[in-house]
Amino acid sequence: MNSGQSRRPIVILISGRGGNMRSLIERSRDSDAPYAVTQVLSDQPDAAGLRIAAELGIPAQALAADPGMDRTGYDAALAAAIRACSPSLVVLAGFMRILSAQFVAGFAGRILNIHPSLLPKFPGLHTHRRVLHAGEPQHGATVHFVTEQLDGGPPVIQARVAVAADDDVASLAARVQILEHRIYPLAVRWFCQGRLRFEAGQAWLDGKALHEPVQFTGAET
Repeated sequence: MNSGQSRRPIVILISGRGGNMRSLIERSRDSDAPYAVTQVLSDQPDAAGLRIAAELGIPAQALAADPGMDRTGYDAALAAAIRACSPSLVVLAGFMRILSAQFVAGFAGRILNIHPSLLPKFPGLHTHRRVLHAGEPQHGATVHFVTEQLDGGPPVIQARVAVAADDDVASLAARVQILEHRIYPLAVRWFCQGRLRFEAGQAWLDGKALHEPVQFTGAET
């Protein structure tokens, strides 16, 4: 795709500093990028990523839950804000709220998430600490489609790092995050090029069902 062709709009949801958000925005500036970040939304008004997005010229908005608002009400408000942008894809980049089944169904096949583990190992929180405590030889990150099952949607691509004997949570997390910033823009690129899709509960890439996630080597395009 060249700069003269239309880029597919994406919306990014964040809760914190927005490291993956930044990498997605930066890659969207590539001359051959097939997507454009049209909106960043956060459930946390003080999320550092909102300021970063604004500095990078991307519309950024906090959408915090009102006092007494239940999960259904918040998800309805969030869905309305997203639909106002008419995105091709919703990208979760450190978005810490668990989305309801109704919300996920409303954007079925059009939500990606990145999780800091080699799924299906270590779903949920505190993955780096849990990997170290378990004595795992490898760790990494997985991009997957979002379904009703927490961190259980079909995986698309994984990147791996060896766990060193002297690793702590901070050092391991730092190496994993470097790889996250490589594989997430790649998966978004594939989706917006029409190469990646969700069908019949499975991820498909270039017309083939992904029975196992793509293993990132650095040579993928």
